[in-house]
Amino acid sequence: MPAVIRHDWKREEVLALFDLPFPELLFRAAGVHRERFDPAEVQVSTLLSVKTGGCPEDCAYCPQAARYNTGVDATKLMSTEAVLEKARAAKAAGASRFCMGAAWRSPKDRDIPKVAEMIREVKALGLETCATLGMLKEQQARDLRAAGLDYYNHNLDTAPDFYGEIIHTREYQDRLDTLEHVRDAGMKTCCGGIVGMGESRAQRAGLLQALANLPAHPDSVPINRLVQVEGTPLAGTALLDPFEFVRTIAVARLMMPASMVRLSAGRAEMSEELQAMCFVAGANSIFYGEKLLTTGNPDVEADQALFARLGLRPMTIVQESNTVHADIVETASPACAA
Repeated sequence: MPAVIRHDWKREEVLALFDLPFPELLFRAAGVHRERFDPAEVQVSTLLSVKTGGCPEDCAYCPQAARYNTGVDATKLMSTEAVLEKARAAKAAGASRFCMGAAWRSPKDRDIPKVAEMIREVKALGLETCATLGMLKEQQARDLRAAGLDYYNHNLDTAPDFYGEIIHTREYQDRLDTLEHVRDAGMKTCCGGIVGMGESRAQRAGLLQALANLPAHPDSVPINRLVQVEGTPLAGTALLDPFEFVRTIAVARLMMPASMVRLSAGRAEMSEELQAMCFVAGANSIFYGEKLLTTGNPDVEADQALFARLGLRPMTIVQESNTVHADIVETASPACAA
C-alpha cells in the first residue's frame, strides 16, 4: 500500500521502525522513496553564511555562539553583490537552491530590507531561495515571502524531552511559533535536527515524531550529524554509530514520504560508503560546497565524482513551477507509512 502522510505518530510506532532488522528497514524506506521520487536524483543546495558569529544564544553544538571560544569571529552582514557572486558560482556548480544563513537570535526589523534585496537578486538568477535567520515575527515572514523567499529553515534540533539539555535561551514553542509564521506566509519549511548530541534512540525517535506531527510535514528535512567543534559544550561527545545514522535517515523517509530528506552537516566526516547507504535509505538532498556556515563540507568536485560513481544526478528546477519540489499531498488516512 502506498505510504501516506500522517501527523499522528506515537513514539512506540517510531521506535518499532528503528527496531526493524537493518535490511528490512532499508528495503521499506527505499520502496517509499521510489513512490514519490526518482531514486537516481538528488536535490542540491548551497549554504552561505551571510552574517557569521556573535550569536547571543547558548546552543551547545554551535561554534557561532558568542559565549564559546571556538575561533569564529563575528562579522557584519555581507553585501548583496558579494552574496550574488557566491550564488552565481553555486549555480554554475549545479546547485538548484541557494540558502543564506545569518547568526541572529532573530533579525531586527531594519535587517529585513537588506536580506530581502539579497533574496530578490538571487531569485532573479533562476535559483530557489532559502534563508535561516533565527526566530521570525509574522510581518517579517510576510516581508521575506514578498521578496521571493521560497524556503525558510528553522530546525527543531532535537526531541522536546532532550531539548533542555542542549538549549536554554529559547523555548521549543518559540521554534514552533516561527514555523507557523513561515507556513502562514506561504513559504515552504525546511526543518530538521541534529543527531549524535548524546541523545538516546528514543529521543532520536522523538525528534522525528515531532517533525512528522507538525501541521504540515517540512518540505525539506535536514538530518545533521553533530560536528564536534572544540570550545563548544558538546566537543568530546561519543560519536553516533554510522548504522544508527542510516536508520535515522530511513525512518525519516518512512514517516515523511514526500519530503526531501537532506544529508546536511557532518558529511565531511562520512565515508563515501556511508553516504551511499544513506541515499539507498531515502536521502535525496545534500548541501554542495566546501563549507556549511562555519564547518567543513565535501567540496564540489568530490561530490560530483561520488555522484558519477553512484549513477546519481542533481535535480533540476521545473520552469513551470520554478521549484524542484513536488507539492506535498496531504491525506487523512491514518495508515502506517511502513
